[in-house]
Amino acid sequence: MDKQQRIKEWQEKTARSMNRFPERKERFHTSSDIEVERLYGTEEEHYPMEFLGLPGEYPYTRGSQSTMYRARFWTMRQYAGFGSAEETNKRFRYLLDQGQTGLSVAFDLPTQIGYDSDHSMSRGEVGKVGVAIDSIEDMEALLKDIPLDKVSTSMTINAPASVLLAMYIAVAEKQGVATEKLSGTIQNDILKEYIARGTYIFPPKPSMRLITDIFGYCQENVPKWNTISISGYHIREAGANAAQELAFTIANGLAYVDAAIEAGLNIDDFAPRLAFFFNAHNQFFEEVAKFRAARRMWAKLMKEHYGAKNPKSWQLRFHTQTGGSTLTAQQPDNNIVRVTTQALSAVLGGTQSLHTNSRDEALALPTEDSARIALRTQQILAHETGVADTVDPLAGSYYVEHLTDELERKANEYIEKINVMGGAVAAVEQGYMQREIHHTSYETQKKIESGQEIIVGMNKFTIENEPQPELLRVDPTLGEKQKEKLQALKAKRDQNRVSAQLESLRAAAKGKDNLMPIIVECVKSYCTIGEICGVLREEFGEYTGV
Repeated sequence: MDKQQRIKEWQEKTARSMNRFPERKERFHTSSDIEVERLYGTEEEHYPMEFLGLPGEYPYTRGSQSTMYRARFWTMRQYAGFGSAEETNKRFRYLLDQGQTGLSVAFDLPTQIGYDSDHSMSRGEVGKVGVAIDSIEDMEALLKDIPLDKVSTSMTINAPASVLLAMYIAVAEKQGVATEKLSGTIQNDILKEYIARGTYIFPPKPSMRLITDIFGYCQENVPKWNTISISGYHIREAGANAAQELAFTIANGLAYVDAAIEAGLNIDDFAPRLAFFFNAHNQFFEEVAKFRAARRMWAKLMKEHYGAKNPKSWQLRFHTQTGGSTLTAQQPDNNIVRVTTQALSAVLGGTQSLHTNSRDEALALPTEDSARIALRTQQILAHETGVADTVDPLAGSYYVEHLTDELERKANEYIEKINVMGGAVAAVEQGYMQREIHHTSYETQKKIESGQEIIVGMNKFTIENEPQPELLRVDPTLGEKQKEKLQALKAKRDQNRVSAQLESLRAAAKGKDNLMPIIVECVKSYCTIGEICGVLREEFGEYTGV
């Protein structure tokens, strides 16, 4: 019997078997609606080295570095921040003592939208979803006893990213650390705020100016700093599928590249410091394929479309966080398992750094015990499983390579539509990406509510009267304490110097000069985040959405 006849008979036999299980027939599609066949490899598919490339070589499908984790594990960077700067500093030092290899700062909502803790809009929100940072004094407390020349720091901050970066630089100088030695990342991705997350302040045009000002400033002064983390994470959290996350993230990345070039920057000067941030969701193989497709797509665009010459400009380096929207409040210990499989997909997909969510984050900010378990999950993957011993171990899998190709194809179709609209900024202003995400989210929710998509412990395999875990509670008096600290700062600082610096910022905002040097001087003069963003609000206006 020849091979084709054997395959045909096998397909007929398995089709008869599947007819006995009609309830399973509709389940075999990925989140991106890619149909999943029963078997791959029956059509003599093969993926030669000329197509896939080698790890660390163009088009980087197999990894951004040649040695990957054989040389060094991914950075284990747990996202943390709550209450006061002093409390968060204690959590940082605890995590570092437990083996964490990088910091990741979560800021409270007032900080994220550029308000001081004493602003009326901040009432009830100070320190709730992250740490409250009003001034350089708070940043000093946050980073106390942490050697900034030895630890890299990621800051999830967008609209006021320039202000928080300026504070970080100023604290480093107080520590005696030269800016050339600082390493880390600011998220600084405003387009996804318009699309999915909502912590925007200014309209697109001045926001893009602030971003490219950071590119230019860091190129000259903070060369090891990743100036942006182009984020698919929040796009996925808002309800996008894997193909949409991939497409909209890369489309946003292209908009930032275009804005930087238009501002007069050379692509090979700024592109090597661009970083990305992706979600690791539940569909394991699709997620691995998504990460591989992202590297290949970005490399082709940088080299072939933009003509970048530096290989580092072609490399897509990314941080991953496990899917917060996949966590359940019901049976929260199940989340440990979800996070483990998601983290494994990120590692097998070649992430450069990783945050693993804690089991109780559907209910509250994580307790110390939960944060430790989340970190231990990464350490077990690194040290006990062997998954880091070889580079891109799933390469050549018929299924994984098929998914990689299909995700690239679907993402490129979206990008072509966005390009026809005039690029990502125009697509945001027209509400295109927002509508696509809303539609996908709605369809997914219908499947969950109907039971077509099973969430273990929530819509199936539930238990009654489950015990409630102990949760972290933020000090309810923190808002008043932070206001008192802010009043004390304003009473002792040089108000004439503050006023002069804010007026210099106002004048610069009216012109075209890079704003970063002036913002650095503002924070050194103890101007607050609210005062700095207040001046920029007056000059740039505020974005109200579409």
